[in-house]
Amino acid sequence: MNTSSEPGFSARPQLADDVARYVRRRIFDGSVRAGEYLRLDQLAAELGISVTPVREALLNLRAEGLLELLPRRGFMVLAVTARDVADVANVQAFIGGELAARAAENVTDEQLAELQRIQDELERAYGSSDLDRMVRLNHEFHRLINVAADSAKLTQFMSGITRYAPESVFPTLAGWPAQSTRDHRRIVAALQQRDGARARSAMAEHFTVGVVPLTEHLAELGVIADAENAV
Repeated sequence: MNTSSEPGFSARPQLADDVARYVRRRIFDGSVRAGEYLRLDQLAAELGISVTPVREALLNLRAEGLLELLPRRGFMVLAVTARDVADVANVQAFIGGELAARAAENVTDEQLAELQRIQDELERAYGSSDLDRMVRLNHEFHRLINVAADSAKLTQFMSGITRYAPESVFPTLAGWPAQSTRDHRRIVAALQQRDGARARSAMAEHFTVGVVPLTEHLAELGVIADAENAV
């Protein structure tokens, strides 16, 4: 399978990660529902790859709590809850806020210039239909801040929790491109002023402000069924 909206599936070490990203996207866009089973051979044929990386990807998604492996049945999609969405955002807000505060202390002029360049590209991407480009540029924006923070362990934690966030869904939320743009500009301004407290606050709010619209969107898609329990 080769489409412009999905990752290329060539033989390389991160192939299982690409498969996991593809399956996550299908879960969070409602293409596969809780209770459905994912067949290794069917996914492998669909993606044009061998079964081995598909199995590795599904085992990783099982470890993330998105799938359950049942004896003689295979991998079953588990329900996503509103509390899951809120919990992920709150952890991102705490760790991301601290990383932004540390970045404010360490960020160089060169890094600030690169961050502004990425943000400018992201804003232009929001005016297009290239979802993958939006996701990639948003990832680069946050990654550069984490690099500037120079805190390896916190960055590792942040990378781990971000896998649970449906990054590809956010650009499709009504009003999110404008909200993200406002948030990112506040973060950049705080970093330019080397204001750690403002950077922490701006980053934390950026992660938590999306909880309600994301939960409502996933509920409309039938991905979650308990939007009223969001916290």
